[in-house]
Amino acid sequence: MLDNDLKSLIEEALAPMGPVVIKRMFGGGGVFLDGLMLGLIADGSLYLKADETTRTAFEAEGMRPFAYEKKAGQTTIMSYWQAPERLLDEPDELVEWARRALSVAQRAKQSRRPKKSRSRTA
Repeated sequence: MLDNDLKSLIEEALAPMGPVVIKRMFGGGGVFLDGLMLGLIADGSLYLKADETTRTAFEAEGMRPFAYEKKAGQTTIMSYWQAPERLLDEPDELVEWARRALSVAQRAKQSRRPKKSRSRTA
């Protein structure tokens, strides 16, 4: 269930980035900006999108990736890492971390774009 206090806090803290939208999903909420999901809220925590360029900052803070167990008993680990809880009290730093997460989401979108195939003329 999505914690409305946490949702409001995140929306307010990330407002300097633009209109942040939090949509219900995963039993929590997806954090979106400009149509890109940069984070998620689950189990009362904020998770931010990470990749090989940002993961070490999360690891240095002792954070872990978001993971869930499928019905078949397999664990799925996603590319969202738990944000340090201290960031909720430090809005400027939270925005910095969220900007990096948005950059990761933008790079991921770029890498998913199908390449245009050239049509040959006879």
